Amino acid sequence: MIDTNQPISADNLFTDEQMRAFLTNGFVVIKPDLPRSLHDTIYQKLDQAVEMDGNPGNNLLPRVPEIQEVYDHPTVRGALTSVIGPNYMMHPHRHPHTNRPGSSGGGWHKDSYWGYGKVRNHRCWWAMGMYFPQDTPIEIGPTAVIPGSSYYLSRQNDVSESKFPATGEAGTVIIIHYDIWHQATANETDKTRYMLKFEFTRMSPPTIPSWNNKDAEWQSPSNLSLLNRQEIVWQHLWNWLNGRGEEKPIGEGTEAEISRWIAALRIGTQPEKIDATNHIGALGKNGAEAISALVSVLNDPSEPVGLNAAYALGAIGEEAIDPLVEALKDDNETVRRHAAYALTAAGSSAGEKVTELLGHESAETRGYASYVLGEIGADTSVPQLVSLLDDESVVVRRNVVESLGIIQGKHALSGEGTTSVAALARAMVKDADKQTRFTAALSLARIGEDAADAVPALKDALKDDDRYVRGYGMEALKYIGTPEAKSVLIDHLMTTRWCPSTSKNSTF
Repeated sequence: MIDTNQPISADNLFTDEQMRAFLTNGFVVIKPDLPRSLHDTIYQKLDQAVEMDGNPGNNLLPRVPEIQEVYDHPTVRGALTSVIGPNYMMHPHRHPHTNRPGSSGGGWHKDSYWGYGKVRNHRCWWAMGMYFPQDTPIEIGPTAVIPGSSYYLSRQNDVSESKFPATGEAGTVIIIHYDIWHQATANETDKTRYMLKFEFTRMSPPTIPSWNNKDAEWQSPSNLSLLNRQEIVWQHLWNWLNGRGEEKPIGEGTEAEISRWIAALRIGTQPEKIDATNHIGALGKNGAEAISALVSVLNDPSEPVGLNAAYALGAIGEEAIDPLVEALKDDNETVRRHAAYALTAAGSSAGEKVTELLGHESAETRGYASYVLGEIGADTSVPQLVSLLDDESVVVRRNVVESLGIIQGKHALSGEGTTSVAALARAMVKDADKQTRFTAALSLARIGEDAADAVPALKDALKDDDRYVRGYGMEALKYIGTPEAKSVLIDHLMTTRWCPSTSKNSTF
């Protein structure tokens, strides 16, 4: 039995090269050192469970508890710690994906959030683990991913896309960015292929690197083959994971160079525009002359161009904030979304201006502003965010409760008036929207022991009709960890415990 309370050895954490591969490609393949017999047992028990009772869905672990040994293995824990930090949470949603013999595979897609929508995080707040309990050659229909697609809301459908099939021996695990485009490929064999999907979430923003970090500065992987080089995006994410999310580059460019890059943004080809945004972003505040041109391509027909422009604006920093605040009010959804990412990259200096947008007439603007304030840790905005928990828009309320769990400064947890904890507890049991309720419960889990006052509300939340309110509620009680919280949690688990031996053919 592996003691998961023990710290992860540095030998099991990602290297810089693995982290660079994760940030650029969106995945890393690992192989924990476990006996073949364990994978065979998991496959057989899962096959029997599916045959007898159908897909176990979220009851996958109690139905086949041996799977926990895979996710408890130091290699897997080290990979997840590297990507989403220590103290990460295994999400209550998990699912065995079945690829039957003779299937033609599935379509390309990004996973939703259990049927719900949210602003997709470029920063590593979420990850998935895909585990294959059987040998998975190309013929059996492995899951395939599109390298580099993690940050794109839409498919590119051009020569920049390539397909990577996650082949390997039994026990192979692929750790992926939650938002990567993926599909099941055709199964040309006579054996069922299983892929066991588990989801994980980060519990707090990074303050130091959580992998074996040796190089302070970003550099592209040595074997990078992506056509769309989102260097300014990757550099920001690298700095954020290092705990340096506020850091901006400061580069130099001649007047002629800057003029050429601005011209490329206006009339250049797609590769020329990406190259220009990377160069301007590397200038930091010295690229301020290009702000207008960058804003004009936030809605470029090529999403990678618009995305790079957003992060270049974020790298410029303070001088770009006013134009970005205006862009967050735009009628165009793509402009608003890219402006939100840009303001996130701009950092805490955007806090005051973005807080003012919480009173904007557009629900979409209020929602994105709420998202940005969480990402930049704007703790002085907490009173205004709390006031929006009565907003008529569920989009706004969903973003507010998530941000309140990320912002954990002194203004969030104490002081006069309504605190984050009290507001989240109220939203968790009172809000009509189930996504708002379960996100409020997740936020209480992220706040952890400082959310002890919410234990009575969490006890009530364990009776909620929604499975994820109950699931996050249990996690919140675990992360709070007081004697009262543990007592409520144990009583609930004893009442709802699952017997993996029970089936329709064996009821007692």
